[in-house]
Parts: sequence; C-alpha cells; structure tokens
Amino acid sequence: MTRRHVRAHTQVLEALVGVSSRPGRLMLTLLGEALGLAALVATVSLAATANAQVAASFDQASARQVTVRPSESRAQQGATLPRGAERSIERLPDVVAAGSLTRLDLRDATRSTTVTDPQGLPAPVLPVFATSVGLLSAVGAQVEGRSFDAGYAARADAVALLGAAAARRLGIHDLADGPAVFIGDTALTVIGIVHRVGTHGELLGGVVVPEPTAAHLFGWRGAASLVVDVRPRPADLVARQAPLAIDPADPTSIVGVAPPTDTTLRTRVQRDVSSLLLLLGIVTLLAGGVGIANIMLLSVMERVGEIGLRRCLGATRGDLMFQFLVESATIGLLGGIVGTSAGIAISMGVALAHQWTPVLEPRLLLAPVLGLGIGVVAGAFPAWRAGSLEPAEALRSL
Repeated sequence: MTRRHVRAHTQVLEALVGVSSRPGRLMLTLLGEALGLAALVATVSLAATANAQVAASFDQASARQVTVRPSESRAQQGATLPRGAERSIERLPDVVAAGSLTRLDLRDATRSTTVTDPQGLPAPVLPVFATSVGLLSAVGAQVEGRSFDAGYAARADAVALLGAAAARRLGIHDLADGPAVFIGDTALTVIGIVHRVGTHGELLGGVVVPEPTAAHLFGWRGAASLVVDVRPRPADLVARQAPLAIDPADPTSIVGVAPPTDTTLRTRVQRDVSSLLLLLGIVTLLAGGVGIANIMLLSVMERVGEIGLRRCLGATRGDLMFQFLVESATIGLLGGIVGTSAGIAISMGVALAHQWTPVLEPRLLLAPVLGLGIGVVAGAFPAWRAGSLEPAEALRSL
C-alpha cells in the first residue's frame, strides 16, 4: 500500500470518527436526508403505480361496445339482421355479451291507466324498443324487479320493462301492485324498472319489450342493430370479424362499428400525475440536501480549532476538504439507504391500502447512490470553507 493510499485511508477513518462523534446530530441529519429521499422514492413509485391504475381505469371506461347493423344501402331497403346474428357474434372469442336492439315505429301514446282523463295532461308518446334477452347484459343494465328471460321470450308474454325516466313520467314508483302500461290499447305488465345502463341511455326513457312480444303485438320483423360488449382493447377486431361471422357469403351487407379510442387523454393524465409527484419529491429532497449543508457548515465552525491544529501538524487544504466531503457523503449514503427503504415501504403500504397493484421501478434501487451524490454536493461548500481556513486564524479559537 502506497503512502498516498495510507493517507487516504487515515483521512477516511478520521471522517468516520468525526461523523460518529456526535450521534444525536448525526441522527437528525440522517432523518432530514432520509425523509427527503423517502419522499422522492415513494412519489416515483406511487407515480408508477398510479399510472398503471390510470391505465387500468381507462381500459375499464374505454369503448367496449361494437354496434353491428345492416349496411346503409341494405338499411334503406328495409333490411334487418339475420335471425342468428346474435348467436354468431357470441361465438367470437373476445365477446362478453351481445343483444339486439330495435326502436319500433309506434306513434301511440303510453299511459299507466285504462281511463283517460279529458282534463288532464295528454299521455306521452314514449319510445318503444324491441330487444333480445341478452341486450340488458350487453349494455350493463341494472334492473329493479325481474328482467327478461328465455321463458318470457318463448311464450311472447305481454310484459315490459320501463326505463326509470319513463316510469317517473307515468307515475309508477314501485312494482308492488303489479303495474301495467298501455301503448294505445295494448296492455303490457311491467315486470321491472331499468335504473341504470352503461350505454344506450335512451332505454331509460322508453318501454322495452321482448322481440317475440314485439313481433306478436306490434309487427316487429327483425333486429335493426346488434350491441356487442367486448373485452377492453379488441373492439376494432370484433368490429371487423362481425360481418364475416354473421354473413360469410356477403359480409359487405353488414357493418361493424367500434367507437374510436383516444389515448391522448390517458397519456396527458399519466404525465401530469408523474410530473406533480416527482416535483414534490425533488423539493423535499432538496430540503434534505440543504439540511446536510447547514449541519456540515455548523460542524466546520465548531471544529475551527481542530482544523487549525491539523494544519500545523502538516494536513493540507486538500486533506481537510477530502475529510469533510467524506463525512457529508457518508451522511448522504446512510440517509439514502434508510430513505430508500422507507420510501419503498410507504409506497407498498399505500398501494395495498387502496387495493392497487404495486409497481416498483428498478431504478429506485439506485436511490442510495443519489443520496451519496446529494451528500457530496451539500458538503462541497463546507469542505471548501474548512480548507480555506488559515492555521493562525484557526488556532485563535483554541
């Protein structure tokens, strides 16, 4: 080992002794640095977790529904979808639910009593929809009472569901008395009230009847459109596959429409969340670095006599600067290790408390090195201050 190596080893030992000689001050300084780095690590980790959560939320709220209908030219000729269209679509791998929807061309008023009050308000003309059994699942409907099932459809029972808005207009608030509605002179028993739908909000303001009932009572001839609920992301794929699945011989007669997806909003939200949390972490970390600088400068002022004595014994300016830089770097490294551990634990705890999937950035494992760098930068001025003291001036404090 060369003389230079021995000297550097001795200076490092002296620096470690200097750091550990004031354990109370060391702990407070470590706490400031650890809090700053813990905040940075926690915010970066939470930003990654939040971004993943934002992406998952956008996927859940993204356009998941495909609408299938006859092509424009066929629709102008009064064409409807083939009878087996719903079953053909349900066989596609990414389809969750499917159901047909047709708005009937009826002009009759809808009322909830058999007696018409000549002095009362005129009965409203509510839209009437013919649907398959699977439509309510496809649009995510929440129904109070009973929904349609295969039995109602097979028997073509004269039953109906009312949208919540339509029920309020007709004065129907519950199903306890078995209410009925009259479309013209046709009576329908109300078996349920639709309170909420994920899409196709027009259902809330109308009367919904099974397709066989619509065929028997109102002359329904076939489905005008098919609503398909798909898993997130493959909506475009299902829209392209639907015409082939329904009519392989003439796929151009069917059109599948998937709502456009826009990832700009998701990207902007993720960027804003990351920037805000990262800024808060950096500000807190800088506060910890300023704390190290203050403590090291105070340490230099308290050890002026020691510095003067070492200069008289042959220590150079570089020796003193190196010693104080090692002290501040040691504080920064220890604070970085403690802060990184605390930050990871905090981010994991917050994620688990909110039932999120924790996301840990591998780069965060280098955070102790960042703490070391902060310590070196924060100790640069105090180290320069220690090296610039003249021996005679420093010895006056003894």
